[in-house]
Amino acid sequence: MPVWCCRCSPAAPLRSYGSPETEGQLLNSFARYFGDSLGSKIKRMPLIEETVLPGDPLLTLPVVIIGNGPSGICLSYLLSGYRPYLSPEAIHPNPVLHTKLEEARHLSIVDQDLEYLSEGLEGRSSNPVAVLFDTLLHPNADFGYDYPPILHWKLEQHHYIPHIVLGKGPPGGAWHSMEGSMLTISFGDWMELPGLTFKEWAANKRRNIKSDRVMPEEIACYYKHYVKVMGLQKNFRDNIYITSVSRLYRGTDDEDESQLNENISTQHLQMEMEDGQKSLIKRNWEVRGYQRATDGSHVPFCLFAENVALATGTFDSPGRLQVEGEDFPFVLHSMSDFGAAISKGKLRGKTDPVLIVGAGLTAADAVLCAYNNNIPVIHVFRRRVTDTSLIFKQLPKTLYPEYHKVYHMMCTQSHTVDSNLHSAYTSFPEHNVLSFKPEMKCVLQSASGLKKILKFSVALVLIGSHPNLFFLKDQGHGIGHHSNQPITCKGNPIEIDPYTYECTKEANLFALGPLVGDNFVRFLKGGALGITRCLAIRQKKKHELMESRDGGGDGVP
Repeated sequence: MPVWCCRCSPAAPLRSYGSPETEGQLLNSFARYFGDSLGSKIKRMPLIEETVLPGDPLLTLPVVIIGNGPSGICLSYLLSGYRPYLSPEAIHPNPVLHTKLEEARHLSIVDQDLEYLSEGLEGRSSNPVAVLFDTLLHPNADFGYDYPPILHWKLEQHHYIPHIVLGKGPPGGAWHSMEGSMLTISFGDWMELPGLTFKEWAANKRRNIKSDRVMPEEIACYYKHYVKVMGLQKNFRDNIYITSVSRLYRGTDDEDESQLNENISTQHLQMEMEDGQKSLIKRNWEVRGYQRATDGSHVPFCLFAENVALATGTFDSPGRLQVEGEDFPFVLHSMSDFGAAISKGKLRGKTDPVLIVGAGLTAADAVLCAYNNNIPVIHVFRRRVTDTSLIFKQLPKTLYPEYHKVYHMMCTQSHTVDSNLHSAYTSFPEHNVLSFKPEMKCVLQSASGLKKILKFSVALVLIGSHPNLFFLKDQGHGIGHHSNQPITCKGNPIEIDPYTYECTKEANLFALGPLVGDNFVRFLKGGALGITRCLAIRQKKKHELMESRDGGGDGVP
């Protein structure tokens, strides 16, 4: 099957969002869109470079965003030219921050010094720009206040930076695959994106929102609608699976040389002497993958980009125990698989309990799901019930009664309280799973070393999830805070510049959201702000450079 590549001449008109693509048409629409709309605007859009050699038809996009969840959507919103300004009558409750904002009221937040604005702010993110943007959108939210945002938004189309957002499913990412019967941990207002409040969307859709917390299905619908109402559809493609993101190296005197995508180590653009003149060696990104067609076939493609933004989230790879027997078909690793087993009646009439491993909110969701379906539960977790780091300790009882119900059972219905298993639920604190046996038995070991063998009907391992960055060199192990280790949200996020979100170990590679430790939607928006400001500054510098060359009679050919 031939691979579509943006070196090919565009052959298809711009398609409407969501229309099925056939081989030879995939992303041709984008080549046509970017080529036609930007071909005569190189100076106005200076991030577009004449890559490789004069006359080479290669189209290089300024930005490719991998992931179409809330991180990717918010970044697309800002790159499309939407700019936040301090509202005329707004007064931020933090007097120091408000004074700083007043100093440059005429400028958008994107055009201001983010390091200066975020200095001294504290919040529930380790990324200062995330804390800054959150306090502008939700002032003093962590203190229980419900202040309105102090920002208003303007669409300034001359700030548009061409980009494409690639995702596996519809806009909204993993929210479309989450268990629909559970409530979100965050309030609906904290899940919203700039420019469209969740309550406004719910009212227009005549949705009956009964509480501040909402179901994932509602959030997924909101994100999908957001892309449409904000006019971002032309930048999005779904059913896209990325297989490789690598450095593209081409020497300026090697027109016919094969593309060397050996992930050359990051350096600044190299210079070399040629006839006494310095010339840039172009070093962009090559993004390869395929689109899954409606008939199940794969349509390969290849794109080139100056910058790549990773917005994939962390739901790609469920955490595993790495124990014997974990690959048995009766050992599950996701709530969706568990929900499917219940809906198909696979657990109906089973006398043996479900074994649930984990002490986080997803494990608690599974306990509630089983409990509500009259399925007995064995709940195994490594921590003590008094451990202050348990998530239940951080949730107010009045707002999260269902989770505190689970926590209460974890404490009061332990096997140590009663040596016999309780009929509906029994917890095993401070226990590890040693192995799963083919006869649907599990070997547990307590903190004291005592082993137990328990019979179960199905096992559900819910110990978190990790991003799957297999498409990067060494699966991205080299770009984390701890080199040569897998990227994880808590233990080893991608190491970034705190104000630009550019990877410190790989130039022109950006990351935001859970990949950099921002699990909550309210904080991932800061990543979009930092990246947009960084690219806008570079765009301006390139524009000034081109103008100076034109003024000296040495214009771009």
